[in-house]
Amino acid sequence: GDVFKLTLETDEDLVTEIRLKYFDTVPVAASMCVLRTGFLFVASEFGNHYLYQIAHLGDDDEPTFSSAIPLDQGDTFYFAPRPLRNLVMVDELDSLCPVMDCQVADLAREDSAQLFTLCGRGPRSSLRVLRHGLEISEMAVSDLPGSPNAVWTVKRFSDEEFDSYIVVSFVNATLVLSIGETVEEVTDSGFLGTTPTLQCGQLGADALVQVYPDGIRHIRADKRINEWRAPGKRIIARCAVNQRQVAIALAGGELVYFEMDAAGQLNEYTERKDMSADVVCMALGRVPPGEQRCRFLAVGLSDNTVRIVSLDPADCLAPLSLQALPAPPDGGGDVGWSAGTHYLNIGLQNGVLLRALIDPVTGDLSDTRTRYLGSRPVKLFRVFVQGSEAVLAISSRSWLYYTYQSRFHLTPLSYGSLEFASGFSSEQCLEGIVAISASTLRILSLEKLGTVFNQVTFPLQYTPRRLLLHESGQAVLIETEHNAFTEDSKQQKKRQIAQEMLEQAGADGDRSGDAQLVREMAAAFLSENLPEPVFGAPKPGAGMWASVIRVMRPLTGQTAQIIRLQQNEAALSICLCRFACNPMESYLLVGIVKDMTLAPRSVGGAVLRTYRVVGALERLDFLHETAVEDAPQAMCPFQGRVLVSVGRVLRIYDLGKQKMLRKCETKALPNYIVSVAAFGDRVVAADVQESVFWMRYRASDNQLLVFADDSLPRWVTCLAMLDQFSVAVGDKFGNISVLRLPPDAVEDDADDVGDLGSARGSLFDRGGLLGSSSQKCVAECTFHVGEALSSLRKTSLVPGENDCLLYTTISGSVGIALPLASKEEHDLFQHLELHLRSQHLSLLGRDHLQFRSMYFPNRRVIDGDLCEMFNNLEPARQKEIAQELDRTPSELSKKLEDIRTRFAF
Repeated sequence: GDVFKLTLETDEDLVTEIRLKYFDTVPVAASMCVLRTGFLFVASEFGNHYLYQIAHLGDDDEPTFSSAIPLDQGDTFYFAPRPLRNLVMVDELDSLCPVMDCQVADLAREDSAQLFTLCGRGPRSSLRVLRHGLEISEMAVSDLPGSPNAVWTVKRFSDEEFDSYIVVSFVNATLVLSIGETVEEVTDSGFLGTTPTLQCGQLGADALVQVYPDGIRHIRADKRINEWRAPGKRIIARCAVNQRQVAIALAGGELVYFEMDAAGQLNEYTERKDMSADVVCMALGRVPPGEQRCRFLAVGLSDNTVRIVSLDPADCLAPLSLQALPAPPDGGGDVGWSAGTHYLNIGLQNGVLLRALIDPVTGDLSDTRTRYLGSRPVKLFRVFVQGSEAVLAISSRSWLYYTYQSRFHLTPLSYGSLEFASGFSSEQCLEGIVAISASTLRILSLEKLGTVFNQVTFPLQYTPRRLLLHESGQAVLIETEHNAFTEDSKQQKKRQIAQEMLEQAGADGDRSGDAQLVREMAAAFLSENLPEPVFGAPKPGAGMWASVIRVMRPLTGQTAQIIRLQQNEAALSICLCRFACNPMESYLLVGIVKDMTLAPRSVGGAVLRTYRVVGALERLDFLHETAVEDAPQAMCPFQGRVLVSVGRVLRIYDLGKQKMLRKCETKALPNYIVSVAAFGDRVVAADVQESVFWMRYRASDNQLLVFADDSLPRWVTCLAMLDQFSVAVGDKFGNISVLRLPPDAVEDDADDVGDLGSARGSLFDRGGLLGSSSQKCVAECTFHVGEALSSLRKTSLVPGENDCLLYTTISGSVGIALPLASKEEHDLFQHLELHLRSQHLSLLGRDHLQFRSMYFPNRRVIDGDLCEMFNNLEPARQKEIAQELDRTPSELSKKLEDIRTRFAF
């Protein structure tokens, strides 16, 4: 990661000298790019990418190395690494590359799964917790006198860039705060402070309006106030306000409409409209540019309906359309428009958000889309994101519905529970949110729009290999680094080098006047402590290993225990299991090799180390150690015992007092077992290059018998058991395959093939082609991802929905494969994929089918990423494809959205 500055001295077109000077140190880069604006972008080989500003050109006193100076035999030039001096980091781009392992669980109890991924390499490794949601920055938190029930921001003049007031409503009062360098209470704003506020806003060019239970207060720029009082003893139940219009609903369901005239006066429409039920929510869209009014008013009623009412002078307050709802709309929030006046968003009391398309001429509602947001009623609030309107939906979680890069996004906010919110704009926060939570007022800023996940990163010491989550919420992981020192060896090596320097200085004696300098250099070397995540760690050479076992709480990153292994001990696998002989306690098994050489692969020894889990994985207590002959690469709990791979041998071990007890083994696999999984009495083991082998454990004979294997070689890297008949595998060449047993697969004793006519017949069934078994599994699905796969998990990302197959890759990608349950869905997406293939959407000019069939023919898998490119096509082409599929573009878009939100985020 060291960056050097090169200066070329030329004589016309001939280079006469090259001068080299140390510039700065950045993470090891795959590529670097210097921009004309004075920035340096570093695409890191592993981990996050960085953008630096070039602050200085390196014209300092660093030593310069020149090609004009001859190098004598044995001469060496040195430079001293140091913190950044010429570069200034200005931005960081998150990257998961490489993902070594991934687990999925809802440890935070957020009604949405979190992804716990092991990322990175060497000292820059990390455990990253991925949450579905937008990252939120908390700008300010202020306590309020009491518990407020609503908050708004308003401008005094329509041409102002920033908001002027924050209006906070309480049960019996209204508080007005001015926005400036500080937020302070004001009393001369014109708002009535002795009553709660139902709604307020900026009216016309320079006026304000306040709607409260007893009336409407119109505040002019010169502080003149016009008031309209509710007739009789009736009160205002609901209201909606925009720049020129005010609509209110009196108790009992009567609508009253006001509109501002050219003189700035707010006038009541002569007629009123009685609704058939109580009004629980209302909404007005913003006035379109160049028009006098918003033509539609949306009214939510307690009879589970939403009605669109006309505000055109020709038929004012006339009903235009009606839509029945599956539940009552929520009365505590707002029904709002987004993207101009095209969409109506409706929050229901059962936690569902509906979005309907509004016909701009007739006001008809169509193309209704549904999304479950949480367990609490949904409240909707209008905010601004990148200059356009967005909708903030608050339920048990807060969600933001916004448009980014011409695509709708509905993403939760990674923040605590909110009760009421409004858009906020100031010099310090151009586009933010002011919200109420309990008795506090919070100003929030949105970060990293367009992202699916926000990350919390916890640094690790070595390259992480495996991660397990305990039922208590604790995690245990192993970190193993090749070509690395342990902490003890590192300190010992430093002291050895310093001692050699001092001995050399003493041997030179009076012949050199630099002895004192050497002693100072040795002292400086011992005290030097450069951070390894930036400058890297010492490299002792091939065959040197360092490993640790870490117990930590993944949500906070707190390490409860760390067990450091000896130099050249490498932890390869871990397994949490309970044994039938002692079901009340949990145990952790760690597979460790000693003095391992990678190419050709050999080990100097291997052990299974057993630890007792104390409490809720508060710590690990060493129990005993069991010697094995080869590397234990994979482990899996199995019927109160544990399956362990020892090289190419698969064994069943049970817990003993002095060591693990070998109960059964099979040597049927040809090369090296990399993964193992179990379902009932069936076991699937993956060979490093010969795909998978299906086995059955016969308890009566205490034997593991192979009864089926694969006919194609697959260099398996990860494996996930889908059911007792199916398994999904990922290989090092970037393919995902689903392998299934044939319907006529034989594994029972009575059907064994063999002269012995017993269970032992399977032991001698070697008459099949291309493997050890005559029965071959069938490749139901095959798909080329394009990146080497590191993990596969069958899991559910959305509560209450079906399982999906989640995969991660070495390049840092996270993806899912969704099952299509109906033939109708399959036919629709298959034909859509065929049409989109003809569009040649690849930026690299690749043929889509050829790429997805790079190693095996693409089989029974539809490319969802390609199908979602439909939304990026031109409207004319969308309409053409939809007509060929006997659909409309909106129906296809809705189907794509439904299939994504049904299984994923």
